[in-house]
Amino acid sequence: MSAIAPSAVTFDGRFARELKEMAIPWQAEQVPDPRLLVLNEPLAAELGLGAAYLRGPDGLLLLTGNLVPGGATPVAQAYAGHQFGWLAPRLGDGRALLLGEIADADGRLRDVHLKGSGRTPFARGGDGLAAVGPMLREYVVSEAMHAMGIPTTRSLAVVATGRPVLRETLLPGAVLTRVASSHLRVGSFQFARATGDIDLLRRLADHAIARHFPAAAEARNPYVALLQSVIAAQASLVARWMLVGFVHGVMNTDNMTIFGETIDYGPCAFLDAFDPAAVYSSIDETGRYAYRNQPVVAEWNLTRLAESLLPLFHDEQEQAVVLAQDSLAAFRRQYSAAWSAGLRAKIGLPDDLDDDAASPLVDELLSLLQAGRADHTMFFRGLAEAARGRTARVRSLFPDPAAFDAWAVRWSSLGPDADAMDRVNPAYIPRNHLVEEALDAATAGDLDPFARLLEAVTSPYDERPELERYAAAAPEDFGPYRTFCGT
Repeated sequence: MSAIAPSAVTFDGRFARELKEMAIPWQAEQVPDPRLLVLNEPLAAELGLGAAYLRGPDGLLLLTGNLVPGGATPVAQAYAGHQFGWLAPRLGDGRALLLGEIADADGRLRDVHLKGSGRTPFARGGDGLAAVGPMLREYVVSEAMHAMGIPTTRSLAVVATGRPVLRETLLPGAVLTRVASSHLRVGSFQFARATGDIDLLRRLADHAIARHFPAAAEARNPYVALLQSVIAAQASLVARWMLVGFVHGVMNTDNMTIFGETIDYGPCAFLDAFDPAAVYSSIDETGRYAYRNQPVVAEWNLTRLAESLLPLFHDEQEQAVVLAQDSLAAFRRQYSAAWSAGLRAKIGLPDDLDDDAASPLVDELLSLLQAGRADHTMFFRGLAEAARGRTARVRSLFPDPAAFDAWAVRWSSLGPDADAMDRVNPAYIPRNHLVEEALDAATAGDLDPFARLLEAVTSPYDERPELERYAAAAPEDFGPYRTFCGT
C-alpha cells in the first residue's frame, strides 16, 4: 500500500469547536524513541490512512500525537464520574487526548484518541503515561470484542515510546491510538450539569443527538428521546457482555459511553468457570462490578444520566422526573429481552419456542453451570457438539454429569440448531491466562505470543486444530486471577 501524506485525510476538531468549555487544548508529550508494536491495517484502511505511511517515521509521530495533522485540534476532554458510587465532579482525560475526528469509508465520523500520551491538566498527580502491557491488553480485548460483534471502541495501534514508566517496577512505556464513534460518556453530561450552565448542557445534548441519534431530533421531546436511545443501546450492550462472560471491571459513569460502545479495558476479564459473583479487578473490594451486577450497575449509571438531563426534559421538575422514570423503566424490559434472546440462540432453541417451555430450561441450565463451575466458553461451544450427538466434551466439564444429562434430554428433544450455535458461541476468547502470558512476553520484548493470541481471537468462530490451546481452559494452578487498571 502506498504511503499517504497527513494532508490527504481531513481531520476535524468538532468537539473542540462546539464544546470549548469541555475541551482543554493540549499537546502530547514528545516520544523519545517510537517503535510500532502492532498496527490494525483493516481499521487504518477504513479510516483512509495508509498502512505504509503509519509504519513510517511521520506515521509513528501521528500515532503518538507528536505530529498533528491538518484540521485536528488535540484536546483533553472534561467529564465527571461516579467512581465506585462516589461522585468526582472533575475527572477528564488525565493521560489521554482527543486528536480529532475523521470520516471513515462510510462517511461516519470517528474519534481518533490517544491513551498514555502524557500528563494533562486533569492528571491529578498521575504521570499521564501508560505501559506496554495494559495498552496491548486493550488492543487484543477490544479487537476480540469487535470480532464477536459486540459494540466497542477499536484499537488502531500501539507504539512503544522508549520511555520507562514507573509502576511497581520500571516498565516499558507505550501509547495506544484508539478509535471510537465518540468519547461522549455519562460523565460528560454529569460534568455539564454540575457547571450549572444549562446552555452548555443543551449544546452537549444537541451535539450527541446530531452525532449519534439524529432521529431523536424529530421526536416530540428530543432530549427524552436521547435518553431513551442511550438506554436501549446500553441494554443491548450489557446483555452482549453477559452472554460472552465479559466482566468490565470498572463500570464507573465516566466509563459508560452514550452510543453504547465498550470503552476503557482496564481491569477487565472473561469468565473461566461460570460464577455470577466473579470479580477480577484488584480495586473492586466490595464486588460492586461483579459479573452478575453489571445490568444493575448499568441501570444505576443511566439513572445518573437521566438526573443530569432533567432540566432539558421539562420546565417543571416533577414532570421532568416523571418523564425520566418512564424512560428508565424500559431498561429492565429491554435488557431482559436481549439477554433471553441471546441465551436462546446460544443453546440453539427455535425462535418460536414458547416462553413457558424455554424459561425453565434456561434457568435450570444457569444453575447447573454455577453448581458445576463449568467453563463458560467451553460449555457453550461444546454444546453444539452435543446437539450433533457428541456429548463427551461437554459432559467432561461437570464433576457429576448426571444432572446435565437429565437437562440435555429435555433440551435435545426441542431440536437445537448446532450450526446456528456455532455462529454465536466463540471457540476463542482472550482467556485470562493467555492474555497474561502474551503481555508478559511482550513486556520482555517478544511479541510472538501476542500475535498468535490476536490471530485466534479475531476469528473467534472459526475453529482451527492448530489453535487448540487457545480454546482450552486455564491450567489448574492459574488463579485466583486479579487485574489492575494500569495507572
